Amino acid sequence: QVQLVESGGGLVQAGGSLRLSCAASGRTFSRCVMGWFRQAPGKEREFVAGISGSGASTYYADSVKGRFTISRDNAKNTVYLQMNSLKPEDTAVYYCAAKQGSYYAGDLIYTRTYDSWGQGTQVTVSS
Repeated sequence: QVQLVESGGGLVQAGGSLRLSCAASGRTFSRCVMGWFRQAPGKEREFVAGISGSGASTYYADSVKGRFTISRDNAKNTVYLQMNSLKPEDTAVYYCAAKQGSYYAGDLIYTRTYDSWGQGTQVTVSS
């Protein structure tokens, strides 16, 4: 397993942008599929975006496609989530997650796919 620490959350007005970061420990980061999830109060944790170990493949939830971009820097053991055109409905605690092994786009949306989770960072979008 890897240890994950998210940062970059905060309060932003609708239409604004934020960039979340997730720093990972361990020497196996480049072999990890990474995902971002979010959980709003009273709702289940939902998939936001995923990226393969090399960064060549990405996958997004329909609700964020065209607004959010997932990327990674394996030299820095860090995955990012650039969030643009934020909406009040994007308000949630955002979590990063890691899965060691192969990338299968169809599996990315399930929380059970992932081996490790961060503690989360709060994103609040005001209207």
